Amino acid sequence: MENVTDRVSNPFGMRPPSRPAVHGYGDANADFHFIGESPEAHGGAESDVPFSAEEASRLHDLLDDLGFVISRDPLRLHNAFLSYVRAANGVPFDELERYFDAELRAVNAHILVPLGETAARHVIGTYTAQAPKLAETPLSDLHATEVRGAGFLVVPALDPRDWDDVAYDALRDRLREILESDYRQTKGVATRIG
Repeated sequence: MENVTDRVSNPFGMRPPSRPAVHGYGDANADFHFIGESPEAHGGAESDVPFSAEEASRLHDLLDDLGFVISRDPLRLHNAFLSYVRAANGVPFDELERYFDAELRAVNAHILVPLGETAARHVIGTYTAQAPKLAETPLSDLHATEVRGAGFLVVPALDPRDWDDVAYDALRDRLREILESDYRQTKGVATRIG
């Protein structure tokens, strides 16, 4: 695939009405899209890098463990993209949903990794047909599992602020297993071969 852009922050030039915005960040050609709740929850308003709050930075360790990090300072990623379902400053999600959806579809990652309750419920509810079936399932039971989506494989995860070593290892191992397989989604059917 040809590189769509070399910009790492706001690669598609989105201009949502909320300011300051923490735009999507990373490799716009990524196969793995990590999605959090908001800059308030995970940081980024000061640095423009999602998940930069100290409590949430464990995600950066995970990305490094999986080989997605080219450099840590400044953070440069390969095959991974980071974004939030909500903007900063309490802007209602419905005002920004179209920007999130447009960016998600522009990145066109095969694997969506929603982090935390808000992101997981939104991604499962919007990009899979599994929401009614999984509505009562606690996120702790869905952590590091695979949920088939409409052209996406969704791997829900606990909020990085809540990871203990067991949760971290489970997600790392699941994503490593996916990386070692043929994980590309074809013809809108979420399948994995290998």
